[in-house]
Amino acid sequence: MRDKAALITGGSGGIGRAIAIKLSEMGFNIAISYLNNEEAAREVIAEVEKNNVKGLSIKADVSKEEDVKRIIETVNKEIGNIDVLVNNAGITRDRLLLRMKTEDWDTVMNTNLKGVYLCTKAVIRSMMKKKYGKIVNVTSVVGISGNAGQSNYSASKAGIIGFTKSMAKELGNRGINVNAVAPGFIDTAMTNVLDEEIKDEMLSSIPLNRVGKPEDVANLVAYLCSNEADYITGQVIHVDGGMLI
Repeated sequence: MRDKAALITGGSGGIGRAIAIKLSEMGFNIAISYLNNEEAAREVIAEVEKNNVKGLSIKADVSKEEDVKRIIETVNKEIGNIDVLVNNAGITRDRLLLRMKTEDWDTVMNTNLKGVYLCTKAVIRSMMKKKYGKIVNVTSVVGISGNAGQSNYSASKAGIIGFTKSMAKELGNRGINVNAVAPGFIDTAMTNVLDEEIKDEMLSSIPLNRVGKPEDVANLVAYLCSNEADYITGQVIHVDGGMLI
């Protein structure tokens, strides 16, 4: 994978960080986008560059078309045309529907789903010219099962699944693989804020009896981005310890 470029959105922490580091170990030049935590983004790039690859971080909002265009232009100029896109950026605004504000709905949908649309659309033209590309979308098990208090988040993640399958059908004959990974209960900043009672309840539903690590997700993403996964497309693969069995 030397001289190939990978863009990971939301790459400054948690799952995105683990993916960026794992892909750099495979030889990819790495670009990450982030929205708020510049210090964390710098730390990720420092880790990436230890693997003798190029690293680049870009502050941007993937829900804004002009920001996405800037990301792609910067990556193409600094580390080369994008061969791999990992749509990982995501946020939550959890509330029961009766208490949910329209702003909560729109913000989550714009980042989690519209961001995937914008970033994918921005990279596929060059991938089509090369007849090569790997796109991995990070969805969630709640996009399949639903979850009380997360109607916006669940809907956005379910939308990613439909989008993934549609793109796999549109782009397959152009040499582009499009897949999704669906993490379950993963140890990240997003899950650390949950009450211990909720964590214990979730853990009791996991046959492997442990919380997942960001690296568990990154390992699967790395495989899907490799040439060993050339005949896999349109799939949604759970990384959940058996949570949804």
